[in-house]
Amino acid sequence: MTETGAPYDPNAQVHLGVFYPGVGPQLIWTDPACADHVAIETFVEVARLLERGLFDAFFLGDGQRVRENRGRIHDQDISGRPDAITQLSALAAATERIGLVATQNATYNHPADLARRLASLDLLSDGRAGWNIVTTDNAWTGENFRRGGWLEHERRYERATQFVEAAKALWASWEPDAVADSGGAKSWARPGSIGEVARHTDLVDFRAVATVPAGRQGRPVLFQAGDSAGGRELAAAHADVVFSANTDYAKAAAYAADLRERLVRHGRPVDAVRILPGAGVILGDTPGEAEEKARWVRDEQMSPVRAIAFFEQYWGTDLSGYDPHGPLPGIDPVEGELDPSRGTIPIELRTGKFRTIARWRELSEERGLSLLELAREVAPRHSGFVGTPSQVADEWTRFVRTRAVDGFNIGPHLIPSQLEEIVDKLVPELQERGAYRTHYEGTTLREHLGLPPVV
Repeated sequence: MTETGAPYDPNAQVHLGVFYPGVGPQLIWTDPACADHVAIETFVEVARLLERGLFDAFFLGDGQRVRENRGRIHDQDISGRPDAITQLSALAAATERIGLVATQNATYNHPADLARRLASLDLLSDGRAGWNIVTTDNAWTGENFRRGGWLEHERRYERATQFVEAAKALWASWEPDAVADSGGAKSWARPGSIGEVARHTDLVDFRAVATVPAGRQGRPVLFQAGDSAGGRELAAAHADVVFSANTDYAKAAAYAADLRERLVRHGRPVDAVRILPGAGVILGDTPGEAEEKARWVRDEQMSPVRAIAFFEQYWGTDLSGYDPHGPLPGIDPVEGELDPSRGTIPIELRTGKFRTIARWRELSEERGLSLLELAREVAPRHSGFVGTPSQVADEWTRFVRTRAVDGFNIGPHLIPSQLEEIVDKLVPELQERGAYRTHYEGTTLREHLGLPPVV
């Protein structure tokens, strides 16, 4: 038994997905090599590229409100991403095997409606649909739904759990042989073969009969993102795949061990859930070239304009008059904690901004950092892997065979060129190590992931 709570597996394979960029600073949209990220041609090109690379899944995120900075649209962030289920339905016709995963919010959707739309995607794609379950607790997003701060932070996973349980009940409410297999039957649906589903709590309240039968994989594959205790519990109870932010090996191993302990407490096998951390990947022909590219990516993702906007969140005032190549502003920040108007701010950053700014001033003075250099130093980073294709392949093989992870969900900084590098250079290295498929062995997303059938 390894430190991950699972035995070493010398035959483990790397599972890969790509989280198509659609919000935030990750995508370097200013680079001439970056394709138009909202054009249908780019979506199709990327999905087909990933299918050529034998990826498990293509993911779309869920942005229910355009990011803002101090009440104004933050024009450095990309936006314009289409509705995920609509976009993935179009991609179902343009691809044959790759899984299609829609991020959908369990806070501001309704169970019967969302279950129907996801089941429809599963039918249209012939069993390739997945649902990435997310929650939202901030009033900033809620204003788009006339609900404001509708749900307390502590209850968002309570509603998500009830929501998922209701969706699973709806997907299971059609018996496998409900629909007549010939025109000679007395009725199109066998009487009593489609059940009613009802839930009556303060968080989920409805009564419905599902209008869509189950697809070939039984139901959409359930993905859960979140490192919090609530997120881990939801994943252990219901998820088929879980995302994490852990690309450091020790943290990934500890996360895997914790999740597997929770799975046992929920009466599930320790291998019931696939673990796919979100990760960046930067490849170079030499280690030095890869490191140089990584520095370029970091600098491009935190441009001078972005650095000003980053610190404006903490100061709560207009800093556009300050030189990003000069020192931190000498003025004090406004009273009150962080303005959440740019989106969801992690709970650990919602208080203590004065202490944070004091630490930044000390660091800036100690190391002689400009405002821009400090932003690149202290802003949250997208974790990932940097090296030659051979180095990254060795590292990934170790991760999966010790069962710290089952693969990675890649967040690209350039499309499609960065993904072409991964497909053409990294995938062959993994295949040489016997750590990656050489062909699709199934047709459904559930089969790609090696998940057991729905019971």
